[in-house]
Amino acid sequence: MSAKKTVLISGGAGYIGSHTAVELINAGYDVIIIDNLSNSDRNAVEGVEKITGKKIPFEIVDTCDKNALRSVFEKYQFDSVIHFAAFKAVGESVEKPLMYYQNNLGSFMNILEMMKEFGRPNILFSSSATVYGEAEELPVTEKTLRKPATSPYGNTKQIAEDILHDCCYAYEGMYGIALRYFNPVGAHPSALIGELPRGVPNNLVPFVTQTAAGIRECLSVFGNDYPTPDGTCLRDYIDVVDLAKAHVAAVNRMTEDKMEEKYEIFNIGTGRPVSVLELLTTFEKVNNLKLNYRIAPRRAGDVTAVWADTSLANEKLGWKAERTLDETLESAWRWEKHLRNL
Repeated sequence: MSAKKTVLISGGAGYIGSHTAVELINAGYDVIIIDNLSNSDRNAVEGVEKITGKKIPFEIVDTCDKNALRSVFEKYQFDSVIHFAAFKAVGESVEKPLMYYQNNLGSFMNILEMMKEFGRPNILFSSSATVYGEAEELPVTEKTLRKPATSPYGNTKQIAEDILHDCCYAYEGMYGIALRYFNPVGAHPSALIGELPRGVPNNLVPFVTQTAAGIRECLSVFGNDYPTPDGTCLRDYIDVVDLAKAHVAAVNRMTEDKMEEKYEIFNIGTGRPVSVLELLTTFEKVNNLKLNYRIAPRRAGDVTAVWADTSLANEKLGWKAERTLDETLESAWRWEKHLRNL
């Protein structure tokens, strides 16, 4: 297991982490997963092992615990880290800002400190389109000015990007890429891994699939009075498998010494805005069912519209989104049915 072809994935039992583990293994990398299982499940690691046929080193570690993290850096050889571990609910972050700042920033700084201490060069940070806030011009490019974040969650992503930028330029041998994802949706085509929120989902598609499965009585659409074609928010929904492949392309760029700067940023989306209502009607159409939904008041922290200009990632990473919204929403429902034995 060469260090250059081994990637440590923090939060690797989570939704995006588990799909990224699959795509890294498919691309010839070895992976090590650490996760505290606070909002994820050990079954996701088993799902990755079933899909890939590989046994994966897995440690239950909280990245906020520096000593536990140090033991991982002492035990394993790896060149690259992908840092997913974070709290991610916009609404919850508005209610519990201190919890979000302590967890999301403390864990990231611990990772960077260990990388510096052990001389591990490459860090890929899981950022978010929330850093753009209410953007004045759409689609957003990597040069679009970051507006004040509309939630503490979004602010943790902005601050973490700034920390990563400063560390890459301060410490010799450290290189970083921040991937700003838009709205990850869907599941692996095998239906062995997918999005598995604990309790009430914060993201739209798990709420959609749980409503379709009868677990939730009714789906709330937060606001239909936005200045958009149908009054509902516009988002850029990126298939999680496409998103995972973007991480592989970014790790390739770091490990093959192709980076043009010590710190780089890429938007990862489809470039196509889709309204909440369009997503619901597409889900109904491709899966041949009807959803029970109602219009509810707007939700704190939600921006009206945001979607990506992905031309930089297309050019520099040699990556682009390939899966259609139909395929994505079919995979999401297949995963939900697998989960519930429907």
